[in-house]
Amino acid sequence: MSEQADAVDLVDLLSVEGEDLAAAWVREVSGSLGRRVSAAELERELRELYEALVEALRQDAVDVHSEQMSEVRALLTELSRSRARKGFSPTETAISVFALKRVLEPVLRKGSSESVHAYLQLSRLLDELGLFTIETYTQTRDALITAQAEQLLELSTPVVRLWDGVIAVPLVGTLDSARTQVVMEKLLQALVDTGSEQAIIDITGVPAVDTQVAQHLLKTIVAARLMGAECTVSGISPQIAQTIVALGIEFEGIATKASLADALKLALRRSGVDLVAHRDGLR
Repeated sequence: MSEQADAVDLVDLLSVEGEDLAAAWVREVSGSLGRRVSAAELERELRELYEALVEALRQDAVDVHSEQMSEVRALLTELSRSRARKGFSPTETAISVFALKRVLEPVLRKGSSESVHAYLQLSRLLDELGLFTIETYTQTRDALITAQAEQLLELSTPVVRLWDGVIAVPLVGTLDSARTQVVMEKLLQALVDTGSEQAIIDITGVPAVDTQVAQHLLKTIVAARLMGAECTVSGISPQIAQTIVALGIEFEGIATKASLADALKLALRRSGVDLVAHRDGLR
């Protein structure tokens, strides 16, 4: 019997046994996913995938990237993205494909012995589909992680309005080029939104500053000046001060203060606010 005849024989078998095979596939996958996917959703996903796969095999599909497999790829992409968003592992995602191989094995006993060769071809195709599923899952997870990192970056870089015409950016944690770029963008936008002329960049909670970060901070200050605002850097620790000196970075012409409170006093004086000394502090 020819390979084409073997394939037809296997497709006929898959078609005849389709209802039972699809149901067995759903049961097999459901056991590995628990109740994190509803029975109705899982059955819809796998039955659509089964029907699309049988139709692709009926059109002599032999490659996962072939035109005949386009519907299968689309359904697997949807499934992979859904699993990634719900927090499933790569193994739990790929089992949705590989479980079909286990379901098919006992059914083949009902077919002719010549169907074994066609089954091996199908097995290789399912392996490729499993790899495609993992690749799509990984791409989706990477995109989710990147989006979450960007959201955390936004949340970790707040701009606070301290007084009329005075804003501050209190920074905590490690600074890198990406985060300092966000600092610049948010600070400049806040200057526009609030009409402030004084800005404080407080780095009390920053453990270390390297050359690139220092240069980004300097560029931020220069950009603010171009917009008519003055910046004060506060909270420079002894370690950071030594690093800046050792790196030869010039902060000439830039106001620096030991604490945020001192920087706020300076900013208020620059804004023309009269500070009156009382026994319990300045008012």
